[in-house]
Formats: sequence, C-alpha cells, structure tokens
Amino acid sequence: MRSATESQKDSAVLAELIRTLESWKETVVIAPDTPDADALASMFSLAKAFGDGDGRSAKVSLPENSLSQRLAFLHEWANLPVATAEDFARADGFVVVDTAKKSRCNLREDVPEDWDRGRTILNIDHHASNTRFGTVNWVVGEASSSAELVYRLLQAWGWPIDPLYASLLYAGIHTDTSGFSLPNTSKSAVAAAAELVERGADVVELGERLCRSQRLSEFKLLRTIYANTQLAADGRIAYSTADYQEIADAGCSAADVDDQVSVPRSLHGTRLAMLFTEGVRGKTRINFRGDSGVPALPLAKAFGGGGHDAAAGAIIAGPVPEVVAQVLPEAESYLNRLAQKP
Repeated sequence: MRSATESQKDSAVLAELIRTLESWKETVVIAPDTPDADALASMFSLAKAFGDGDGRSAKVSLPENSLSQRLAFLHEWANLPVATAEDFARADGFVVVDTAKKSRCNLREDVPEDWDRGRTILNIDHHASNTRFGTVNWVVGEASSSAELVYRLLQAWGWPIDPLYASLLYAGIHTDTSGFSLPNTSKSAVAAAAELVERGADVVELGERLCRSQRLSEFKLLRTIYANTQLAADGRIAYSTADYQEIADAGCSAADVDDQVSVPRSLHGTRLAMLFTEGVRGKTRINFRGDSGVPALPLAKAFGGGGHDAAAGAIIAGPVPEVVAQVLPEAESYLNRLAQKP
C-alpha cells in the first residue's frame, strides 16, 4: 500500500501530467520494442483519451512488425493511426509508457536519434528499473502494470471509461499479473480490474483472444520451446531456447516472443526460469523469471537489462548458444550466492 507521502507525490505528478497533456495539441504515444499486452493497452488507452479531446490528435508509435499475431486485435479494437516520422517532428511532446529505458522506445527507422529535440517526455511506467528519462516521471514499481497506472491517470483526468477503454485496460492488468496469479496481484490491481468489469470490460472475449486463440504458427513455436527445455543446477534452473531459424520456421517473428518463458517456469522445483530467443538475427533476448525468494532483476541488470524483481529481461549481442554459455554459469553462481545468505 502506498504511504500518505507517496500518495501525495502521486497526486502532484498526476496533476502535472494532466496539465501538460491539456497544453498539447499533438502527441505521439510510445511503447517499448516488442510490446506486450500491457504496453499496447496502456499506449492505446492513453492515445485514445488524448485524441478524443477537443482539437487534439494522438498517434501511436507502432513500426511495422511490432505487433504479435496474438495481440493484433488490440490495435484493431483501438483503431488508432500509426505515427510517421513527420508526426514525430510535429508533436508538441511525447508520452512513453511501460518502457524502462529511453533506448528501448519502439521507433521507426526513419525517426531521428534526437526525436524529442528538447521537447517534453511524459514517462509512465511500473518497472522498478526505470531510468527516469522523462521530463515528468511517474514510475510506481509496486504497481501491477502500466495499464493500472493509465487507468488511475484517466480517472484523475475525469475521463469517461467506456467498454472499449475498460477492455483495453483490463487486458493489460490481466496479462501482466498472469491472470491474477503473480505476486504483483495487489489489492489495487484486483480493485481496478473489478471496476473495469463494472465499466464493461469484455472479460469473455478477452479470455478467448488472450488465452484460447493460438494460431498454428504460435503453436509451432511453443512446441519448439517445449522440445528445447533443459534443466541445470540440479533442477533449480530451467531454460529453453529458440534461435532465429527456429522462430522463422514456425512462422513467427520477434514480436511473437512474449510469455513462452512460462514453459520452463512451469517445471516443479525450478527456482529460476530463462528463455533465450533470437528474434532478431545476432541478438539474443533473455526472459528471466524468479521463484519466491529468487529476484530476477539483479541477474538481468548484470547483463545490462531491467524489469521487475520477479520478471526481468536483457538483450545480448550474439547467437543463442554463445549467450547461453555466457549466462548459464552466472545464473547458477547467482543462485548459489542467494542460498548462502542467512
């Protein structure tokens, strides 16, 4: 639970966010590269709210091949225009959601490196490792999801939450808590989800789309993850892999790699689960998931990554076998160090 002082700080930041948003006419809302459902839900909800305001226009930063096959329906529901390089140049300022580092912003190749050019960035995130790169930073590490924060922002803004907003935001909270089953399933997260259901969130359709609508390509990728799952450190570590060719052969791309780390994580006795995937040739992404008492974030930070205590990630240059050989010994050493602590 947030302390009185933290709640006061939240109120002050929310007021500043709202004042800034109301002073703009055009903005671009940005999520991280390889955006998950929480990132997309947060981006779409905030962009819709801004763009539905009188005389305002919002675009979303969604380069080609950014959307996974499973989550493409969220963009179809939101029906928002995608930002061009010209939109970046015209924007009064930017909103970045669910993104721990500025370098992880999901941008088109033709957007210049100095895309913000001194303009205001509103940084809204729930990653504890967020670098506070924004002009205004609202980072709440204990929040279940960025969607929960965007919901709180829209409430403070007095924005009417119709069934579409409710469905988008519910999707973000549901997925980032893994169906309300992870330690980040807080009282506030459950309360927000209940309120969103009251406001019309389509729980049945979302359950079908998010949990029971795998395409054959996604099923093939999942089959590869199962086949490649291995144990290490006397069963305390479970990990799996998918290299660039295996992902392509399944008919998938980097955008389709999301929660498959749940496969090695599901093995009994596992304290640390890892998924190594080469969605982009020559770059291996690692998803870390820690069991109770095994925070994943310190290990991810050791390899230049970030995230949350229980769920974190990193990207390392190199093919999958080389990265596994680099990370696996350090992961085992990390577990051994934790076991030695009183």
